[in-house]
Amino acid sequence: MITTTQVQHYPSYINGEWLDSRTRGTIEVENPATGEVFATVSDCTPADAQYALETSKRAQASWQLVPAHTRGQYIMALAAKLREKRDYFARLLVLEQGKTLAEAYGEVDDTMRYLSYSAEAARRIEGNIFPSEAPNERLSIYKVPYGVTIGLCAFNYPLALIGRKVGPALVTGNTMILKPHELTPVTASEFMKLVDEVGLPKGVLNLVTAKGNATAAVLVESPITQLISLTGSTAAGRAMYRAAAQNITALTLELGGKAPFIVCDDADIDKAVKAAVQSRYANCGQVCICNEMVMVDEKIADEFTEKLIQQVKQIRVGDPFDSSVNMGPSVSPIGLERFHKLVQENVQQGAELILGGKRPDGKAFEKGYWYEPTVLTHVKPHQPTVESELFGPVLPIIRISGYEEALALTNAREEGLSAYLYTNNYRRIQHAIDTMQVGTIFVNRGIVGYIQGYHSGHKTSGVGGEDGVYGIEGFLQKRTIYLDYNN
Repeated sequence: MITTTQVQHYPSYINGEWLDSRTRGTIEVENPATGEVFATVSDCTPADAQYALETSKRAQASWQLVPAHTRGQYIMALAAKLREKRDYFARLLVLEQGKTLAEAYGEVDDTMRYLSYSAEAARRIEGNIFPSEAPNERLSIYKVPYGVTIGLCAFNYPLALIGRKVGPALVTGNTMILKPHELTPVTASEFMKLVDEVGLPKGVLNLVTAKGNATAAVLVESPITQLISLTGSTAAGRAMYRAAAQNITALTLELGGKAPFIVCDDADIDKAVKAAVQSRYANCGQVCICNEMVMVDEKIADEFTEKLIQQVKQIRVGDPFDSSVNMGPSVSPIGLERFHKLVQENVQQGAELILGGKRPDGKAFEKGYWYEPTVLTHVKPHQPTVESELFGPVLPIIRISGYEEALALTNAREEGLSAYLYTNNYRRIQHAIDTMQVGTIFVNRGIVGYIQGYHSGHKTSGVGGEDGVYGIEGFLQKRTIYLDYNN
């Protein structure tokens, strides 16, 4: 296993070969718990990206003609290889991303499920046959691959996002160029070793690692690219729209969110508290569908807040390899500095800092990117920790007059990724389903994402989506056939 005392180098993987950048440039990868460099990867150039595009295009012409079932067998083989190295990848995720070992095992298992689900979908790629209006004619709609696709992954789930994108892209006959986030590229590099081992045809799946915009621009602005799948911030999504405009490139964008956790006056308070804590501090708050702010009815706010504080105090921060630890570090100093600044601004504007708000005490936390689980009360709807996506272990609590105010505040936001609603009032539940402008509503339950569901955002939280049958279909376009067989 890679350790922080051994710096290992990873080339890119293009057309079935391990290749260093043409300039021999590298990117240093840090362990967020210590700040120590434990690996380097190639910093690919625009020329490297162009080579990846060209080889991906060549490979796609023959890959789309491979029977879907055979394509699925390659993907199933990847899942099997990952299962063999489950422990290795779990520990690598802890080292590279900082999540706890339990969360890392969960991510590896989810990745295997993403891959297996996609492989099993090979026999369920469906088209349509409709009645023709002319004699001796057939009207059919086929679903066909786009061609060369780009998978741009975020840092919070370096392995699961690969499974989420690669499985659907490849089983439907597309090829893909993966570009992992520069903070967490090692997991992707190790995954490509599995790709090499299963003998996936050259160019079907390429890996380009790079920092900065120049190399990424080649990938997303090229006329070779037919579809871009991005998991990232809303700002990145806007940039992607601009980049894709010239060639009218298809987009699947899973972008930022600001999920409210709404607790009505009739909610099961204990159940809501447990879910609010778990849904906020999972993966150190670095989940796009995390509970980003609690909106609690003023009639139960005191009881709810007191119980929540007691539960947050039970979170143990520390070495993410320690099985008794509940929360590891943030992945980078930039994100930590950003949400710490928002906390300070909110306190200056009248919020009360109840817990956290700083780096934990002790020698173990002197290095790395640590932050205590933080709770703010007396927060107003238009203050900094509510206005901006935190993506960290900070929870602002807002008192509301009732469900109607919470709904109005939710729908007034530009984002629309997800929301949580705790109530036993069935009319409220149905009303929220009909009117809440988000892609996912968690009703009386905490954070979750099933493989057969659909993960999508409304408004500025994205277009398209991932997972389930609709996620598979996102990598297919339609081709209509009018077949005259009179002769």
